[in-house]
Amino acid sequence: MKYILSAAILFLSLNAFGQTKEDSIQFSRISTEILNKGKSYNELRDLTKNIGHRLSGSAAYEKSVKWAEQKLKEAGADKVWLQEVMIPVWERGKESLKIKSQNGNWKSLKMLSLGNSEGTKGKDISGEIIMVKSLGEYEKLNPEEVKDKIVFFNYPLSQSYVQTFKAYSDAAVYRSTAASLTAKKGGKFAIVRSLSSAFDDVPHTGAMRYKENSEKIPAVAIGNTTADELEALLKSQKITAKLNSNCGMRGEKLSHSVIGEITGHKDKSVIIVGGHLDSWDVGEGAHDDGSGIVQSIEVLRTFKNLAIKNNHTIRVVCFANEENGVKGGQQYGKMVKETGEKHLFALESDAGGFTPRGIALEMDEAKINQIKSWSPLFLPYGAYDFEGRYSGTDIYPLKEMGIPTAELAPDSQRYFDIHHTEEDTFEKVNRRELLLGATIMTQMIYMIDKNW
Repeated sequence: MKYILSAAILFLSLNAFGQTKEDSIQFSRISTEILNKGKSYNELRDLTKNIGHRLSGSAAYEKSVKWAEQKLKEAGADKVWLQEVMIPVWERGKESLKIKSQNGNWKSLKMLSLGNSEGTKGKDISGEIIMVKSLGEYEKLNPEEVKDKIVFFNYPLSQSYVQTFKAYSDAAVYRSTAASLTAKKGGKFAIVRSLSSAFDDVPHTGAMRYKENSEKIPAVAIGNTTADELEALLKSQKITAKLNSNCGMRGEKLSHSVIGEITGHKDKSVIIVGGHLDSWDVGEGAHDDGSGIVQSIEVLRTFKNLAIKNNHTIRVVCFANEENGVKGGQQYGKMVKETGEKHLFALESDAGGFTPRGIALEMDEAKINQIKSWSPLFLPYGAYDFEGRYSGTDIYPLKEMGIPTAELAPDSQRYFDIHHTEEDTFEKVNRRELLLGATIMTQMIYMIDKNW
């Protein structure tokens, strides 16, 4: 009886919001096709196991460009091309961090240099560690208290936020600014507690930046367990740290984003779906953002396999250099601005391949309300949350031009356990969850294409 009532409620909801039985049938066809025949999971295995992590400027990234080009052709794209992008080249190199307590013995700590950080040019840099637990606490320190010291920014990712991206945004300022803040007061280098929701000792890397005219001193991250142990030691004794790092920027080079599309039957207005092809140089870049890449290719493949006659051009963009420069997204935005090519909508998947909960929206209220009116269609597939007001980093330049943008919103509870770490591997991705994300994305692109 309850299933009859549920079906009746869905039917009434669809009628109330002007949706048709055809839409419901098409949603079912999309889901059935992807969950049974989708290639995302196998393609992700291929990308992560045969190429691996893909830092911009690396040989592995260039292999992934050829890989994405081939997969888009296999998916049925009418046209595939490479968009030239000048990208910054950063290399990690050999690195180590050690501490010495009052017993006089050196102990090695698990660590990762932050992305874009300069190193020590292979030399040892050492000094006494001072700890601060907030930016406010650091601001109260006099330059004399910081000069020639190593500053440990011990600010944990808050466990209080249910939406973990809010905790990440709250703590990310420490990763991005610690080096410049330390340099401003004469410190030697910065140590940052990782932006991690896990109670483990896995360090998380991620991009930092130097303020203009700031001295470019090193910045490194340590895991939560090490951070807690270091905090306990500092409460009772003086601790010396020693860093040796060969990381640093190596200029720029020409690289590419990869783009494929199926031409619109009604007009050439563009609907984008995409993710970023690069990853950090640890782990395999499976959730961040191999998942978004294979899901986006799945959208195009499903339109072709189901012979859905798309009104507008549906374009997959595999963006270059999101992690440490966003040059791919910026270059794409520049192209759109220069050509005046009409774009209707852009959807990015860059929050992991976990179970989809909905889609976050950045656009005017009228369009938000229209998309929310379609929610009864998405509910049977587990997507219900259309309340987020954000979208992906790569499509931010399009948002700045007034183009409606959106981002797939998967369950985020496990994402920051593995984000930017050696733990971001293929084995952490569940096939059903990944394919459900591709399903929701395809269904959304179908509705946008039909109604806009």
